[in-house]
Amino acid sequence: MIGALEPSSLWKHFNELCKIPRPSKGEQHVSRFIQQTAHKLNLAVQIDSIGNVLVKKDACSENKNRPTVILQSHLDMVQQKNSGVDHDFQHDPIQTYIDGDWVKAKDTTLGADNGIGVAAALSVLESTDIDHGPIEALFTVDEETGMSGAFHLSPELLKGKFLINLDSENDDELCIGCAGGINATAQLTTICEIADNHRTSFQISLKGLRGGHSGIDIHLGRANAIKQLNRVLFELVQNFDIRISSFSGGSARNAIPREAFATFVIANSYIDELKAFIAVLQNKLYQEYSVTDPEIRLELTQIPPVKQVLTSPAQENLLRAIYACPNGVMRMNNQLPELVETSNNLAMLECNEGENTIHCLLRSSLESARDDLSNAVLCALSLAEAHVEFSGAYPGWEPDPDSELLKILQSTYEDLFQKKPDIRAIHAGLECGIIGAKYPGLDMVSIGPTICHPHSPDEAVSIRSVQKFWRFLSASLEKI
Repeated sequence: MIGALEPSSLWKHFNELCKIPRPSKGEQHVSRFIQQTAHKLNLAVQIDSIGNVLVKKDACSENKNRPTVILQSHLDMVQQKNSGVDHDFQHDPIQTYIDGDWVKAKDTTLGADNGIGVAAALSVLESTDIDHGPIEALFTVDEETGMSGAFHLSPELLKGKFLINLDSENDDELCIGCAGGINATAQLTTICEIADNHRTSFQISLKGLRGGHSGIDIHLGRANAIKQLNRVLFELVQNFDIRISSFSGGSARNAIPREAFATFVIANSYIDELKAFIAVLQNKLYQEYSVTDPEIRLELTQIPPVKQVLTSPAQENLLRAIYACPNGVMRMNNQLPELVETSNNLAMLECNEGENTIHCLLRSSLESARDDLSNAVLCALSLAEAHVEFSGAYPGWEPDPDSELLKILQSTYEDLFQKKPDIRAIHAGLECGIIGAKYPGLDMVSIGPTICHPHSPDEAVSIRSVQKFWRFLSASLEKI
């Protein structure tokens, strides 16, 4: 049981969070949990119009004049599960288990992103043994699908001088900057016709991919299920007279698609040849992705007859649009070669009776590069007569290497662990950029435990790392 792990208060709160549904834009249950916890502790609580929760805790008795520290985390989690898994995120608790040094979830995302951060903030609010100054614990909503909680934050709500964001995912790092981003949504109407009932219907699935966070993991070269199944379908169209009925994949804008599915019809005389050809394609995919996605596999299953298929020009239009759309890393940072500057994640594809929707999340630390990539996505999809709209743009967070808070945290880290932390910016989006724009001069640093494979059912958090994170956070609050 994770509730028996140390630090006990943090894991107790995380265990409770795993029982509560907390989808993006549906955080009312977890918000109620935060409020109830605060009321039990006799702490002041404020809730704004969009659902952000602010809990205030006074300084310890001798620390009234110390600066106020904002502890910021987000309440929502990415909800992904492996195909074929019977899990209802709206009602079923996350099934956690311990695997050596790791806490994991059974066939679903764990929600350590950002549940561990939320639990840490609650533990600080509950603590009686940390010698801290005034605390403002800010719990935002909808970080994972648009950061609307941060966008709607009132510029008058917070009074703190320092903000510690608890949403980083490496315990050796102090994060001082992040990329900005923008969503792209393309609508493509395709013409359908009645399927030939003399043909056989199949579903082809691409499964077993690692997926991952489209900011943190985009540079790792993992396969994008939508792009790779599109490649397979393109080959099948070129070599066989198949007609596509449906094509879908991905489940979140900020997650690299792990699975994709398509249905199609084919003449009976080509079935044996089709199966052999797919085996060849399977071998090609494995050769290319055996290191990054060792479980990658194509599955072909005969299904009941489909009723509609795309016309030949329509399916060619759709496949070419997806093929042409930029995906992955576009450019690395000139000053920091290990840091991605600009990327696109072709994240979701939904097809429904001729109405096709493509969702992308573009990221860049440079606004000009983001705009350039936006034009590339627009042009590629417009060639297929798609209507493309951009929304939800959020700013990056410009690093401040002279930050007073950074110096305090760096010194604390070195005293505790006898080594220097890695000070860096990340390609993922953090709410710090949005919050910083509303509170000019707010001194911010992001920290967190080591979390692997966020936004996928492989998500795991290190137990030793959580202990280290808690020691670091507690000691830092005592020094500020």
